Amino acid sequence: MKKILVIVTSVLIIQGCDQLSHTDDEFYGVVESRPDGKAGTWVVGGRSVSVTDNTDFDEDNGPLNVGTCAEVELENEIVEEIESEPDRKCAK
Repeated sequence: MKKILVIVTSVLIIQGCDQLSHTDDEFYGVVESRPDGKAGTWVVGGRSVSVTDNTDFDEDNGPLNVGTCAEVELENEIVEEIESEPDRKCAK
């Protein structure tokens, strides 16, 4: 019985860690497409992301136009912040 409890607890811990790792994410990429306004589906670095009216925009390094390097911060697959970055941040 004790062995089963240890196994079940271990599985639950691993599943919890796996879910947490997918909750928050950040990445750099070039803005490949974006809607006319700010809210909608953006493609950054080959990833489609959902930008909402609640998303924070930081354009200190220039406007977030197609071709701009950007950092995207996600929480539960929704963009919390999108920020223009120097081109070197997106260089491979």
